[in-house]
Amino acid sequence: MRVIGIDPGLRNLGWGVIDVAGSRLSHVANGICHSDAGDGDLALRLLTLHRQLTAVFRDHAPDAAAVEHTFVNKDAVATLKLGQARGIALLVPAEFGLAVGEYAPNAVKKTVVGVGHAAKVQVDHMVRLQLPGVVIAGADAADALAIAICHAHHLQSAGRLQAAMRAAG
Repeated sequence: MRVIGIDPGLRNLGWGVIDVAGSRLSHVANGICHSDAGDGDLALRLLTLHRQLTAVFRDHAPDAAAVEHTFVNKDAVATLKLGQARGIALLVPAEFGLAVGEYAPNAVKKTVVGVGHAAKVQVDHMVRLQLPGVVIAGADAADALAIAICHAHHLQSAGRLQAAMRAAG
């Protein structure tokens, strides 16, 4: 199964693709979709992100997708813009017929690092340990790979639960 994790951002939208075979995870690709903040036109920035993320989906054909929840900060305008970028991160997988798992940042950190309030450097380190030899395009891509790993673990746990329920029934 191929899983993509997406770390929404209006300027930098991180993405990471992994393959899952049983409990084995392997890196496929990662990167960052950029929109030019100097442009100022929000609609064009969102269109740019949509086109880039659509190309990632075409190139890597994921079977499952996950997106990180955004947190609300003190700047309401920035939060709304981030929410619109998150809309692109939800829309593209839906266009490819995929349901989207959504995870709080602390849930991703807890799954990948073992601590819900882990620092970014710890997340990056654990992603590198779980995906040996990976070359990470940047912090946003590392976060996206962590989201993919979190979703893979969630899907594996859900599959084990369903198998156990079938066996018990």
